[in-house]
Amino acid sequence: METSVFRIPTDRPEADGTFAWDSTTMVLVELVAEDGTSGIGWSYASGAAAAVAQDVLRPAIAELDLADVGGAWSAMVAAVRNIGRQGIAATAISAVDVALWDLKARAQRLPLFRLLGPYRDSVPIYGSGGFTSYTMDELTTQLGGWVAAGIPRVKMKIGTAWGTQLEVDRERILAVRDAIGPGPELFVDANGAYTAKQAIRLAGDLDGIASYFEEPVSSDQLDQLALIRREIKQDVAAGEYGWDPWYFRAMLDAGAVDILQADATRCLGVTGFLMAAEIAYSAGIPFSAHCSPTIHAHAGCAAPQIAHVEYFHDHARIESMLFEGAPQPEGGHLSPAADRVGLGLELKRADAEAYRAA
Repeated sequence: METSVFRIPTDRPEADGTFAWDSTTMVLVELVAEDGTSGIGWSYASGAAAAVAQDVLRPAIAELDLADVGGAWSAMVAAVRNIGRQGIAATAISAVDVALWDLKARAQRLPLFRLLGPYRDSVPIYGSGGFTSYTMDELTTQLGGWVAAGIPRVKMKIGTAWGTQLEVDRERILAVRDAIGPGPELFVDANGAYTAKQAIRLAGDLDGIASYFEEPVSSDQLDQLALIRREIKQDVAAGEYGWDPWYFRAMLDAGAVDILQADATRCLGVTGFLMAAEIAYSAGIPFSAHCSPTIHAHAGCAAPQIAHVEYFHDHARIESMLFEGAPQPEGGHLSPAADRVGLGLELKRADAEAYRAA
């Protein structure tokens, strides 16, 4: 196992309702089997995840057969018991699990989505960005550009300054609706910035304008999400901070969401992502992938049902910068390469070195 930490500056300052950033950190894991076959995986996480991968996870899986991805997953989950599974450890497991799946698929000379047993060969996407730090022109140009490129659904950030600028949010939402026209779907994402009553009032103003409301309040408040879900017409989405299958079950048991999200770089890898997909499917709840479009192009094809995959500006940009073979949108879909093994990627090592943090 080799681990690398890369810190990639954003192309301009970015913010959502509760956080601002000017760079994104990727923790990359490279695994090499005894016969020389290699696989890669990653998470967008703290660089601390690299140390967890090396110090805790590597000894747990080093002697396993490369075909035994499920056994490796169980061994890693067991290995982090005393340091805490959620958070940093979950992102480390996620990166290693993705690398294990890539390694297994490469060893079998199969694209990953074929190895996983696909239900489809492409996934619907939505364009995602629209940060609260963008000027009005930057906002409308980005989302309008995705629609012009054939993506029929787009998402913007709201909840400006922890929900203290509702009029600014309303103005920006209306500007985007005007820019994209009446046909495409508009999603809004507050990143937990509002109170429940704020979110309900705003949702009433958005009837017929936005169809999807992500994290109107914090995902820690499942009872409040459930209340909002009962009171508004938009679909309530959440789950990007789900670290494991048990959280997703609790979220659905609470009646908190109309659309369950999961992120393979956080929720214990491709293995955990597909568990979440099965949980949503068994409950009859639509399922959506959060960020990391290259990984989710494959994993989403293997989910029993999927509403869409988030084509997130930051991650789509980084994956194209650092990897040869990152899939590109074709209209409203993303298709994993059927003629490349594993994730279909090769690390652009010289390009990546410019961003190495550790």
